[in-house]
Amino acid sequence: MEIKINNIEHIREAAREFIGNIGDHHVFAFYGKMGAGKTTFVKAICEELGVEDVITSPTFAIINEYTAAPSTFLPSLSTIYHFDFYRIKKLEEVYDMGYEDYFYSGALCFIEWPELIEEILPDDAVHVSIIEQEDGSRLVTF
Repeated sequence: MEIKINNIEHIREAAREFIGNIGDHHVFAFYGKMGAGKTTFVKAICEELGVEDVITSPTFAIINEYTAAPSTFLPSLSTIYHFDFYRIKKLEEVYDMGYEDYFYSGALCFIEWPELIEEILPDDAVHVSIIEQEDGSRLVTF
């Protein structure tokens, strides 16, 4: 699947299209260069899922937890975990945080910098690539 984000004004539309295609998947690994728009896109997805909290990058916290409001896509209140593994130096740090409790909880998990933890990603994790195009648009593929 491909979604093109022409500019920031259209990111919420792209987020709705993404949500409409996630199916029964729970773990999403977001790949892209620094500045590609991973956090911005995850934020738009969370907003479309009814998260009312301030959505920020979990770069320093490593994980942020949000509650999504009931919607067409999520019939009841649902937990969303947003990870940023950019600062992880050793895989043991991820073991110590109890990653399995999150990844296998059935909650939505959005993971930035998954290449640093590839070997422990669930087999059914959806790989999402965000690539900045020459014209400044973003191409999201999954």
